This record gives sequence, structure tokens and C-alpha cells, in this order.
Amino acid sequence: MATDKATILVVDDTPENIDVLAGLLRDDYNVKAAKNGEIALKIAHLSPPPELILLDIMMPGIDGFEVCQRLKADPVTRHIPVIFVTAKISPEDEIRGLDLGAVDYITKPISPPIVKARVKTHLALFNQNRELDRKVKAQTEVIADTRQKVIERLGRAAEYKDNETGMHVVRMSHYSRILALAAGMNEADADLLQAAAPMHDIGKIGIPDRVLQKPGKLDAEEWEIMKTHAEIGGEILGDDESELLQLAKLVALTHHEKWDGSGYPKGTSGTDIPLEGRIVAIADVFDALTSTRPYKEGWPVEKAIGLLEEEAGKHFDPKLVKLFIENLPKVLEVKESFLD
Repeated sequence: MATDKATILVVDDTPENIDVLAGLLRDDYNVKAAKNGEIALKIAHLSPPPELILLDIMMPGIDGFEVCQRLKADPVTRHIPVIFVTAKISPEDEIRGLDLGAVDYITKPISPPIVKARVKTHLALFNQNRELDRKVKAQTEVIADTRQKVIERLGRAAEYKDNETGMHVVRMSHYSRILALAAGMNEADADLLQAAAPMHDIGKIGIPDRVLQKPGKLDAEEWEIMKTHAEIGGEILGDDESELLQLAKLVALTHHEKWDGSGYPKGTSGTDIPLEGRIVAIADVFDALTSTRPYKEGWPVEKAIGLLEEEAGKHFDPKLVKLFIENLPKVLEVKESFLD
């Protein structure tokens, strides 16, 4: 039967002591009992876990101090408030218990009003902290989501200047994450790359319109100007301590390098090109090829894949091209989800 009562775990090796506390608290709370530390640890891991533990110190097997230490060392149970209920209450014991993470002591023989008051107080604090954690987590998610939207819009600002309208930076950032995971990158690093990738061409903001928006083919001088957008992007993103901006700078500077060393700005080749730059190069080109723009029709996926295969070992890391093709169903699912 569903209930809104908080659950309290009473741990004591003496049944009479458990009966006294349970009788005192059961009208207001759900009370569970454990006669030793081993059972207490098992109950603490049940779902839902207790919201407060009243813990005796002197018990056979593992004593209350060790039970508390194990509870606080475990991420699953460390948040549960522990109150020691004991006749052993020397100053040294009290300090030891508080150092282990207990929130309070209640001395035996117990005073019913004190037990009720302490339990009520610590449950209220526990609930306040839990609600605060929930709000902080929700606000953190909002901040992270806002940050990502700002990053995407910064990336799109450069793309609009280059007639790359629509969802290009969103799609290619998702493609980058898919490929990063396929290449063995962990989830956190792949997420960071997805967040950084939209800023890959931010340096185009610094390219003159006469070059960036020229309808025909660029001459040699204009092409040299165009190539500077990678280093301009690095300068815009700067030398910030932010891990995200550091990665964004790395991507801006390296995603136009080519596997055979014919890219720019440094002419770096092979695995000397950072993995993140090699990943974004493939994601960026694939989306650019398959996207329709005012000045061109989007290529069929098969034709774009054919170009990636043809350029494997020249423009692109051949192993990453293979992984990208192996994960094409995931790529196409993203493509359909973020249409222009």
C-alpha cells in the first residue's frame, strides 16, 4: 500500500531496544529493523532506501562505527543521515562518530521526546538537502542546455555569413559524437566534442565578404585569405582555462588538416592531427555535401559516402572513414531529426 511516511531503519543487537524505538516511532514513520551491521547494510541498499538510520555502536560483528563508515563510503547510501543511539558517549567516541559522517547522537536510556525531536529535525534537513540537490541539478541542466544553445548559435553565425544556413552545425556536432564513440572515446569526452564542434568555423566571421561570398572560384590570393579562418577561429576562442573552449580551439585549428599533410593551416599529417580534428573533418564534410544550399543541391548519401571512401588515406583518416560508414544508420537518423 502506498504511503507518504518516511522510512527509518533501527539497528541494534538487543531486541528490547528495537521494540522501544519502533513502538515510539511507528505511528509517524515506517520502521525497519536490523539486529546487526551486516543486515543493516543490506537493508540500506533496498529500494527505496531508508531516509534515516538510528544506529547502535556496540554490536557483535561489525560495530556501529564501521557500519557508518561503510555507509558513507558508498555513493548509494552516503546521503542517508545516521544518528548514533548508544550509551557509549565519551567525547572521543562522539568526535569519531561525527568524523565518520554521523549527524547526531542520542544517549541511552532514551528520552522519547528527544528521540522524536531529533528524528523530525534530521528528516527535515535531509528533505531540504534533497530538494536543494534536485533544484541545483535542474538549474545545472538549464545552464548546460543554455550554454549549448549559445555555442550552436555562435557556430551558426559564422555559417550564415558563409551561406551555410539551417541546422548544419547541429547535425555535424551530433555526427562528431557518434564517430567519437565509435573510435573509442568515452561518453564524457564525446559529449564535450559535440559541444565544441559547432564552433569549428567561427573564424569565418573574420573573412571579408568579398572572399567568403564570392560566387565564383577563388583565385590564389583569395584562397590564402580564406585559409586564415582556421587560425582566426583559434584567436577568437583564445587561451581560456575552460576545457570546452580549449577543445573548440583545437577543433577550429585542426579540422582542415588532411591525412596526407596537404591541409591547412599547419600541413599536419596522419595521427599527428588530433583525433578530434580528424573526426570533425569527416562530420563537417559529410554534412556539407549532403545539405542543400541556395547555390547547390545536396548530394545523395551514397555519392557522399563514395567521396569519403575515395579520400580515405588522402583527406581523411581511413580508420575513421570506415567507422563512420559502419555507423551510417545512426548518422542518417540524426540527419532526419534535424532537417533544414
